[in-house]
Amino acid sequence: MSRNAWGLSPDAVDLRRPVVECRPVEVAALPQRLTLDLARTALVAVDLQNDFCHPDGWLASIGVDVSGAAAPVAALTAALPPLRAAGVPVVWLNWGNRPDRANLPPGVRHVYDPDGASTGIGDPLPGGSRVLELGSWSAGLVDELVPEPGDLHVAKYRMSGFPDTPLDSVLRNLRVDTLLFAGVNTDQCVLATLTDAANLGYDVVLVEDLCATTSPDFCTAATLYNVRQCFGFTTTSAELLAGLHP
Repeated sequence: MSRNAWGLSPDAVDLRRPVVECRPVEVAALPQRLTLDLARTALVAVDLQNDFCHPDGWLASIGVDVSGAAAPVAALTAALPPLRAAGVPVVWLNWGNRPDRANLPPGVRHVYDPDGASTGIGDPLPGGSRVLELGSWSAGLVDELVPEPGDLHVAKYRMSGFPDTPLDSVLRNLRVDTLLFAGVNTDQCVLATLTDAANLGYDVVLVEDLCATTSPDFCTAATLYNVRQCFGFTTTSAELLAGLHP
């Protein structure tokens, strides 16, 4: 049953939504301990895709060391089954552009092709896949992460997953208030999406070991500081799973 639905009959409409029973869990976090309502929580996994994490992907092709980007995969693989079993929706948020790139402003394209002659968004990689293009190998999840039929998929076109996408409407229809964040890069697309989520009124929790970055270590330290100071909370998958099974 949809979490956001009316009751319908030939002669009447019941505007009451389905009752969602509260499922509270206690989770150690920073800067304070949290009580999460699993019935109002979703996991958003950002950009765990080949172009950012795979040695044959785009970042690796332009000389970026992506070995650290795959670090969250094992921990996320372990965390997903108990989260799904607890009824927490999983939203895969991958960068997947239109083939014609018609909705991309020049500022976004410049970041990834600063001289107009580099391998940028939509350009072909040596294997033939086009950089960050929706439906391509480049935009696909890494092989180790296997979605379940009930998972949701949203394509994004910026650092943040909210502008120009249905992410907010998907989350509203799930009737969630709290978002757990996983993915790459911690200090870039994860942080940008988390910041927009906080500004839209969601409660945000960054799960540290489910995130990684190809940036220097100080970028992660600054991100964790800013999340705790300005936007929400941080925890680990171990603390999260301990809350599920106290």
